[in-house]
Amino acid sequence: MGVDLVIVRHGRTAWNRDVRFRGKMDLPLDEVGLAQAGATARAVRARWPDLAAVCSSPLQRALQTAEPIAAALGLAVQHHPALLDVDYGAWTGLTPAEVEVRDPERYCLWMTAPQQVEFPGGDSLHRMQTRLLDLLEELARAFPGRGVALVSHQLVNRVLLCTLLGLSLDGYWRIGQDNSAINLARYEDGVGQVLCLNDTCHLVEKAR
Repeated sequence: MGVDLVIVRHGRTAWNRDVRFRGKMDLPLDEVGLAQAGATARAVRARWPDLAAVCSSPLQRALQTAEPIAAALGLAVQHHPALLDVDYGAWTGLTPAEVEVRDPERYCLWMTAPQQVEFPGGDSLHRMQTRLLDLLEELARAFPGRGVALVSHQLVNRVLLCTLLGLSLDGYWRIGQDNSAINLARYEDGVGQVLCLNDTCHLVEKAR
């Protein structure tokens, strides 16, 4: 039996607003992000009230999004290192424009062939994908026939969704992933299926 995956991106931070490479920098949600986290928790509780677990990246922006979801479901958040954001190395804290000036060749490669990039002093999409494949197998063994929420980061979710779709990582930029987006997927016998992608309809309530 397969496992159902409710894949959530964390809410907004100040560095999302300013568009900076975040990676392993441990940033909190801003005021908008906290409201998004609450709306996301209500949406997950309404649609998937019987989830068996809530797993999260250990960074606080993910935990601040995961904790309301877990509380709404009567569960505790399980920290999982495979969901930790990528290490951007020397790019961490910079804007895309700053990176383009300081590291133009690698930035061009990032925008055109991200699967080939090794971040300077940091990680790569391929190593991230290996960790996520191990996570999928772990979840399939631990929760057969059940559902699990995974709360993580834009890059992690994009790599995970490419993997579930059987896409090469050169499809990275084709996967939309907004703050507090909800995705639904299934993983069974080594094969993934994506049923819902980048759903942010639940966020309209933040404007009320």
